[in-house]
Amino acid sequence: MPSEIVINAEPFETRIALLENGVAAELYIERESGKSIVGNIYKGKVTKVLPGMQAAFVDIGLEKAGFLYVSDVDTIESIENYRKFAAEQSEDDDDLDFEGNDFGNGDDFGNGAGHEGGKGEQRNGSHRNLIGRRPRRWEEERHIEDLLKDGQDVIVQVSKEPLGTKGSRLTSYITLPGRYVVYMPTIKQIGISRRIENEEERKRLKKLVRKNRQPGAGYIVRTASETMPAQDIEANVNFLHALWEDILVKNESASSPSRIHSNLSIIERTVRDLFNSSVDRMIIDDKEQYLKTREFLQSYYPHLVPKLQRYDGDEPIFDYFGVELELERALGQRVWLRNGGYIVIDQTEALTTIDVNTGRFVGKKSPEETILQTNLEAVREIVSQLRLRNLGGIIIVDFIDMEKEENKEKVFNTFKEELRKDRSRTNILKISELGLVEMTRKRVRDSIQRTLCTACPYCEGRGQVKSAISVSYEAMREVRRMRRAHKDAAKFLINVHPEVVDILLDEERRNVEELENMLNIQLVIKGDAELHREGFEVVRL
Repeated sequence: MPSEIVINAEPFETRIALLENGVAAELYIERESGKSIVGNIYKGKVTKVLPGMQAAFVDIGLEKAGFLYVSDVDTIESIENYRKFAAEQSEDDDDLDFEGNDFGNGDDFGNGAGHEGGKGEQRNGSHRNLIGRRPRRWEEERHIEDLLKDGQDVIVQVSKEPLGTKGSRLTSYITLPGRYVVYMPTIKQIGISRRIENEEERKRLKKLVRKNRQPGAGYIVRTASETMPAQDIEANVNFLHALWEDILVKNESASSPSRIHSNLSIIERTVRDLFNSSVDRMIIDDKEQYLKTREFLQSYYPHLVPKLQRYDGDEPIFDYFGVELELERALGQRVWLRNGGYIVIDQTEALTTIDVNTGRFVGKKSPEETILQTNLEAVREIVSQLRLRNLGGIIIVDFIDMEKEENKEKVFNTFKEELRKDRSRTNILKISELGLVEMTRKRVRDSIQRTLCTACPYCEGRGQVKSAISVSYEAMREVRRMRRAHKDAAKFLINVHPEVVDILLDEERRNVEELENMLNIQLVIKGDAELHREGFEVVRL
């Protein structure tokens, strides 16, 4: 399908939209004050080992310590140890082939190495999901307390941004992804992207990587390498080898904690991971960023230079391409479907729920057919919203109940097929008897909502506040408490929000008068617009 990359670059913020058929499909936002650290490599210091959680906190020089699970712990921290390990592995060169994921097509494209780097989508959490097995020397059960000690220095890579109150997720299984190959210095396996289906091409690429491999190292050949000349792929592999050696050298001389390798800018990462032959053009509105990107392309991807364009229209670029409207839509809770139904999306700390409703759609046939059509329409919109909003983690979809098993199967299969458009890794379970679908979606960075929004100062993120009448009753109960504490007082001031004043002086006026008579006091009610809607104070006069 026709696709474009539209970039709005400002000194304070860069916004990037991937358009498919002229509609925003994915959005990426990076602010100067909060640049992504995913893919950065640090020399960190272990601050606390937690045997009960089989994890450790590692200081990498940021505000919050990072979190390192035992399954993510490697112990190769120096050139000497790395080369010793590589030599040991080369003695037994029976590498395991496996089906790799296309690291070039994940919406967490921010992970990366140098200019020739790419992204390691699945390095966080468990490398075993990606690789298929641990290195042979660690097939036995491992314990965090045997691997790490307080005060120990370690090389770690950020695999997940800090989210909310959580620090960064770390791994010491370093991945250095490039345009064509992902290099894994300590994982001795070779994988070919499953998106490369031609067997002859797979054999060619595998042979090419084996020819240029480092002893004991692992590689994943990305989709972008398909049909590419051998010299281009070899150059990418050699660049990554040199990059890893450079990182190890820096680690030897660096103090801890310190950063020893930085990620690319968001525009460079976009070029590396999204800008390919299937994209019709990339348009940038800022002249300086346009020139920088052009220079970057000329150095590393000269065949893409003709597809780069500068936007100089009078209308803001996101307005011109309709992205601003899609961005606002991505912040809404309710999304209308074309047939009149709608979905409701709720994000919480633990998970995201999506509820499907028929809304205004009544259909022309049976209720079952109406429900089926609404669910099918919802599936397409749900996948679009997952990508657009970058929703991740646990996701529960509540479809409208269907009676026929064949209809449930149709909705589920359509859901799976639509998810093939998603570059992020997903896992989906069949529709339950209650009409629920449980799924997970790879999350590395915050959703669009969490990037652009903050908790409401009134409800503090609850999504609701106490009604004015509830606050009025609380204030009157507080008057009773104050009267018991000040038995000689005859007059009290109730200071409340103006909306609560209206309640106390109107529909609750009779109750206020009864309270005055019962307690033998006089009440003065005053409005204060500076008060929180739920706030009040009762003061003795």
